[in-house]
Amino acid sequence: MTKKQKKTLKRIIISAVLYLAIILASKLVAIPWYLELVLFLVPYFIIGHDVLRKAVLGIVHGEVFDENFLMAVATVGALCLGEFSESVAVMLFYQIGELFQSYAVGKSRKDIAALMDIRPEVATVLRDGQETEVDPSEIALGETIVVKPGDKIALDGTVNKGMSQIDTSAITGESVPRKATVGDKVISGCLNLDGVLYITVESSYEDSTVSKILDLVENVSAVKSPAENFITRFSKYYTPIVFFLAIALGVIPPMFIGISDLAVWTTWLRRAMMFLFVSCPCALVISVPLSFFGGIAAASKRGILVKGSSYLEMLSKVDTFAFDKTGTLTKGNFVVDEVYPSENRDRVLEIAAVAEQYSNHPIAVSICNVAKAGEGATVCEIAGRGIKAATENGDVILCGNDKLMKENNIDFTAAHHGTVVYVAQNGTFVGYIVIADQLKEDAVSAIAALKAEHCTTVMLTGDNETTAKEIASTVGVDKYYAQLLPQDKVSRLSELKQSGKVAFVGDGINDAPVLTTADVGIAMGAMGSDVAIESADVVLMNDNPSAIATAKKISRKTMRIVKENIIVSLVIKFAVLILSAVGVLDKISFGLIIAVLADVGVCFVAILNAMRAMIVKGK
Repeated sequence: MTKKQKKTLKRIIISAVLYLAIILASKLVAIPWYLELVLFLVPYFIIGHDVLRKAVLGIVHGEVFDENFLMAVATVGALCLGEFSESVAVMLFYQIGELFQSYAVGKSRKDIAALMDIRPEVATVLRDGQETEVDPSEIALGETIVVKPGDKIALDGTVNKGMSQIDTSAITGESVPRKATVGDKVISGCLNLDGVLYITVESSYEDSTVSKILDLVENVSAVKSPAENFITRFSKYYTPIVFFLAIALGVIPPMFIGISDLAVWTTWLRRAMMFLFVSCPCALVISVPLSFFGGIAAASKRGILVKGSSYLEMLSKVDTFAFDKTGTLTKGNFVVDEVYPSENRDRVLEIAAVAEQYSNHPIAVSICNVAKAGEGATVCEIAGRGIKAATENGDVILCGNDKLMKENNIDFTAAHHGTVVYVAQNGTFVGYIVIADQLKEDAVSAIAALKAEHCTTVMLTGDNETTAKEIASTVGVDKYYAQLLPQDKVSRLSELKQSGKVAFVGDGINDAPVLTTADVGIAMGAMGSDVAIESADVVLMNDNPSAIATAKKISRKTMRIVKENIIVSLVIKFAVLILSAVGVLDKISFGLIIAVLADVGVCFVAILNAMRAMIVKGK
């Protein structure tokens, strides 16, 4: 509990004790009404002075119709009608409800705000051979930071010395530590567990992973969902309407029934008080945002960052998920799978390595990892085709796709599967290399989980038809489209949107336009590009496609809870409003308390239900 919550709890206990003592004393001793009023005013002001103060301030600032105003008018009115004990009881129950509400909201905020602990206040940097503690924002690119066991990694970078296990759970939601050694990229916010790591800084403090995450968290409540906006607008008109209806209920009937009969006036004014008690919109105003906050908190615990409640609501409506291939369904780690030589296998790889040795393309790297270039060459990259290289010995090498072979009139053997690199030397075909991109371990289960949620799955890729068909068949997507340029992906996505809500999942720079076009853009955050992350509405920090189904499940559960709270709150409130207006509650002792319980009780139930959004079974 916060200091303020503890103070409120103390006031509740003191007021409750005094209230019960006065009730007991009135049963044992006859107390005059004026003395009874004075006695009940003590616990009333102890428990309700802040409500009265806020009501007055609201009137002064022109913000009249809120729950404080309604509660102040209703309880003061009850005191004027001689309902002293019920007036105190109503204020007491109201404050208990407010305390519980405050605690529930605080808990959900705490779950998200826990992410704030991932940012270290200081970092150890190696300068002139000496370790110096400085603010992370003062560390420049290329400098080396030292991360000791128990310290959080302050900045993104690459390990240049040391080996350790790092806890990434605060960022990715993964509970199993990851091994970090020389050459491995590490991200800020992760906890170093055992060894000392020396890390070359590759991003500024402002551009680090931890800063981006915290920026998302801090602005998460800025983007409100349509449901939240509806409740805000509803409450704006609902509260003054019920206030004036209460006045009408307390004034108009007595004028026609018995304008000179005090008992009639008392009865109808009492009904008006009940009407006001029930009309407080607390259950809706609190439970709906709390539900979304709980859903976002549940997602963040699993390494899923949702940038606002509107995207969580939209995700619940998505019925089609479109995936990029490389880096999304696959690891993007290309390896040489097979070699089909015309004569000598090793010779094919060596010739290809000569052409590819100066390229940073993942396919080129995969070839050079298994074969070393024996000589230098002058290379020319042909866009959309491959590479033409002239060696020091005067040989001309062609290394690329089938279009490159055809355009140079090379008689070649066509491959029928995988990503293929054809190789020719001096106009003669020497063989082809099949490059494989490994599927992510959970790609198949991710697609299956989305199908279980009755969603359509589509793959959009720039890769060739053969490879696309093979990957699509393996992972089990419903449809696929191959050989797409970035603008083609946008066009295909626009077509998909004509039949429903579409989410796109990608990781690369070329995915940014599609992420923006989709109803919900989902980016792979751990290894994905900065542009993709900025363009996305949802970021998967663990890079696991299976997290998408989890996000979908969380969004549906959250919206189900929101709808439950809206329906239950409105039905019960309107039912009790009608019962109080027609006088049914007049026949019940402590009718005023029952009326306020209809408000506080509904609020209590709605908040408990909203907190269910933070609980998601499974991984």
